[in-house]
Amino acid sequence: MGQARTTALIVAAGQGVRAGAATPKQFALLGGQPVIAHSYHALASHPAIDRVLVVIGEGQQQFLTAALGAVDCVTGGATRRESVRNGLNALALDAPAKILVHDAARPLLSHAVIDRLLAALEHHHAAMPVLPVADTLITAEGDTAGDVVPRETLCRVQTPQAFDFATLYDAHRLWPATREATDDAQMVRAMGTDVHLVRGDLMLEKITTAPDFHTAELRLGAAMQVRSAQGFDVHRFEAGKELWLGGILIPHDKGLSGHSDADVVLHAITDAVLGTIGAGDIGLHFPPSDPKWRGAASAQFLQHAAGLVAARGGVIDFVDVTLMCEAPKIGPHREAVRAKIAEILALSTDAVSVKATTTERLGFTGRGEGMAAQAIATVRVPMRPLP
Repeated sequence: MGQARTTALIVAAGQGVRAGAATPKQFALLGGQPVIAHSYHALASHPAIDRVLVVIGEGQQQFLTAALGAVDCVTGGATRRESVRNGLNALALDAPAKILVHDAARPLLSHAVIDRLLAALEHHHAAMPVLPVADTLITAEGDTAGDVVPRETLCRVQTPQAFDFATLYDAHRLWPATREATDDAQMVRAMGTDVHLVRGDLMLEKITTAPDFHTAELRLGAAMQVRSAQGFDVHRFEAGKELWLGGILIPHDKGLSGHSDADVVLHAITDAVLGTIGAGDIGLHFPPSDPKWRGAASAQFLQHAAGLVAARGGVIDFVDVTLMCEAPKIGPHREAVRAKIAEILALSTDAVSVKATTTERLGFTGRGEGMAAQAIATVRVPMRPLP
């Protein structure tokens, strides 16, 4: 395996006890998606990020699978520092050149913040996003106000934080095992390396307590625009091919012909999702002329489209697809297809509708020559791209 240019490490090993929910906060729903799904898709869809590794807590594999499906992960430790260290150790054998470390509890991450961090790494060994402090700050002596603290040199620190991999790895290796650190930049500074500051984002506020979920929902919903777009796809039958529909292998005497796995359902949904943000069609992102995509599973096309929506700060609310064919019968497979689409998009199954119809033996589908699918996706996106 070649060296990855840039890897993102998502720290999602906390128990989230202060959020007051039975489910760890990183796997709770925010805007219809698990909290972790928002930042995962933003990172995974960024063109400069080659790999995303998630660090989870002991016994949290089932939560991660339900939230994101089968993704690259490693088990963390008892503290945030130990969890990041476990992630770094997992990457060390095939170490990337650069790494971004992000807290899953900061879900509303945009590509613009990632861009600023990666640009900073062109000239610095470390960088982190910060926000200025707007409020007056004072010391407190019990319940009595103390002195005003000058705020001109103070900033609020956010994640992701970006580093040369070797720099961060050394910082963790040299840090005393008996001392904890609140973030990775602190550890890098402790060994004498400067950390460059870039502009953060109000959308990146951390979710810690139950009221923070309400605030995040308001941030997510503020100035959001509802959009719907449709997708349509057709493939002909071919003997000797497997039939993949909605990510599920369907028993049939023929499959669909195409450059990838020819999953007509996922192709239609992918085009619908891309359409909601004006991002062209599936062929623009995955050209059939590129041998790289020969026989490729179409789930990755849909995940890419979903990641582009997430990178815009958007939320996929609902998808509806209608499959047109004479055979095979779709009814026996409907729920499996719904569940798989929901898994790919990190949605609940009630946010996915799958229907099938015939064309009364009219046209190419009526003659059993192939299948067609029409899909509609409904999303919410910010009225303007996140800064």
